[in-house]
Amino acid sequence: MQQPAYSLKAVTPSDATDIPAGCRALYVGNMGDVKVLAVNDTDPVVLVGVSGLLPVQVKRVYSTSTTATSIVALY
Repeated sequence: MQQPAYSLKAVTPSDATDIPAGCRALYVGNMGDVKVLAVNDTDPVVLVGVSGLLPVQVKRVYSTSTTATSIVALY
């Protein structure tokens, strides 16, 4: 991210619902696995043992396979 975030939204992982469009990165407060679907992808990926800032634009954070908590979308 080149510019600071202008908005933060708590993320509730869901297998059916996308997060609001425009997410520039994720912050993971409590380490764990995070299953995400990137904006331009069709297949989800599980990021294993992550915490802190993830500079990836995602459209969905799945509940299945996500063990990390305190996930925040940065806009």
